Amino acid sequence: MIVWLLVLLGLGRAPTTHTVEIRGMEFHPAVLTVAAGDTVVWVNRDIVPHTATATGGTKWDTGQLTQGQTGRYIAHAQGTARYACTLHPTMHGTLRIR
Repeated sequence: MIVWLLVLLGLGRAPTTHTVEIRGMEFHPAVLTVAAGDTVVWVNRDIVPHTATATGGTKWDTGQLTQGQTGRYIAHAQGTARYACTLHPTMHGTLRIR
């Protein structure tokens, strides 16, 4: 809400959408810096299902994404949000929210 108010007042920028591709059993990019209010979209390019699920204090989960499906998360609080695929625990990613 505050981000939109700042945009309306001309004091901020409009939220941006960032894409993370899931391919080769990895998140690309594995580390992404976004601003609070931005949207992150995960696109599964693999033939097997994946998730992007928060592993820290923040609670979010894209749910199971099959090939070609997308999941979204709007970054709210500043800080570092780590996430993983619940189906493939070696897959990890990080969102740096400024």
